[in-house]
Amino acid sequence: MAEQSPPSWLMLIHQIPPKPDAFRVKIWRRLQQVGAVAVKQSVYILPDSESAYEDFSWILKEIVQAGGEAYLTQCRFVEGITGEQVIFLFQHARRADYQKLMDDVNALRAGLEPGGPEKADAAYRLRTQIGKLQNRLDAIAGIDFFTIPERIAVENTLADLLQWLKGTSGDPTAGSMVSAYTGKTWVTRKQVFVDRMACAWLIRRFIDKEAIFKFVDHKTYHPQKDEIRFDMFDAEFTHVGDRCSFETMIERLAIKDNALSPIAEIVHDIDMKDSKFGRPEIDGIAALLAGIASSMDNDRVRLDRGSALFDDLYAYFKSKK
Repeated sequence: MAEQSPPSWLMLIHQIPPKPDAFRVKIWRRLQQVGAVAVKQSVYILPDSESAYEDFSWILKEIVQAGGEAYLTQCRFVEGITGEQVIFLFQHARRADYQKLMDDVNALRAGLEPGGPEKADAAYRLRTQIGKLQNRLDAIAGIDFFTIPERIAVENTLADLLQWLKGTSGDPTAGSMVSAYTGKTWVTRKQVFVDRMACAWLIRRFIDKEAIFKFVDHKTYHPQKDEIRFDMFDAEFTHVGDRCSFETMIERLAIKDNALSPIAEIVHDIDMKDSKFGRPEIDGIAALLAGIASSMDNDRVRLDRGSALFDDLYAYFKSKK
């Protein structure tokens, strides 16, 4: 049997000006946010992928613009450190993240009343706290490149908290969560396709029917006030773990509608290409969406055509028992 080739990594080597200190801290935080680990001082690595290349490219650009030096290369380790040792560095970093999060989850759980919150405002505050913890979990999971067991423990504990909250009389509706996103400009990458089409449809159908969309080049875009990003680098709503952006948005906003479940499965399989759900409608819907994309260059027209398709899908599944 042929030996398995060693894993490929992206390596960022940088030299940052000694002053100001705030910039050094900023770059360090950015490297932590994208999940990079240091193999030695000023040398950081990520598993080789398109998203990792994009993350490192942004950081490199910031360093150079500030007067520093930075180099990005693709590499394989052959001496001095093994692939298993490098993977351990990533696992060790995420293990610390999950442990800190679990400590905060346990602290919240320890302060719960035995009978649950009796008032709606108390339940809303609790759901907000759980939501923040869930957001932190999603952020860590997004850079947990080798999926360590500690993730499952935190997920299960948060799920227990949500289940406990649902059993109380004060459980708030999803509407209170959705209202925070009305009146915003929604930003995504140009040349929209299945996941972005579905997200835009969901936004206008369930969040803000007057929503404004902005299509950008992700390499040159800089976030602006009152903009919400989806299905793009460092977005508020994007891929988390094995979930596509459409699934993430439904879950984060707690939108409860049974007709969305089969649509989410279809979008997932077309976008993620993993045949996780294998619904019979997938090939046909994929062909229709590909036809829209190939015949329409204008992103707004694509969204309109895609939204009409998702309206019909939603009506179909809504009519099913």
